[in-house]
Amino acid sequence: MTMTKNKLYHMVLAGILCAIGIVVPMFMPRIVLGPMSFTLASHVAVFLGMFISPAVAVAVCIGTTIGFFLTTPAIIALRAASHIVFAFIGAAYLKRNPDILNRPVASTVFNFLIALLHAATEMIIVTPFFMSGALFTAEQLANGFVASVVLLVGLGTVIHSMLDYSISILVWKPLCVAMPQLRTSQD
Repeated sequence: MTMTKNKLYHMVLAGILCAIGIVVPMFMPRIVLGPMSFTLASHVAVFLGMFISPAVAVAVCIGTTIGFFLTTPAIIALRAASHIVFAFIGAAYLKRNPDILNRPVASTVFNFLIALLHAATEMIIVTPFFMSGALFTAEQLANGFVASVVLLVGLGTVIHSMLDYSISILVWKPLCVAMPQLRTSQD
């Protein structure tokens, strides 16, 4: 693909993934615990963008964050904005090591490390809200920082992220068969 066609192709893919990332939380099951919201498959569009390229990953994060600001409380939208960190770093790493997605053990280790980064950034976003007492229930505040932020936000995000990454891999592999240019469209 020529450079111009490649940029247009990435822009279209990012737009489609943004739309998917905005629509999925409207229809998928959601668990809300105070400032936390766990929506099945809500990160799939971000992970697919990450598998394509760093630019697509960042564009999808920005687009979905705007969607979250329009449809959810600010803390959830701010958590969505934090996805730019893990998505960019993960996409940049995959750009240099694209074979990881086809190696189950390496992909699992990568999934876990990205999930830890994902959880750390979300904990950083949520911590000031916990410290101020905003958006946390009295019970969550009484349970303390470790239970409410480290376990609920941190561990919850690791599990949620790893599950959504796994779903993304299940979607990615058949997509690459149907659209082989996805594998070679890196920036």
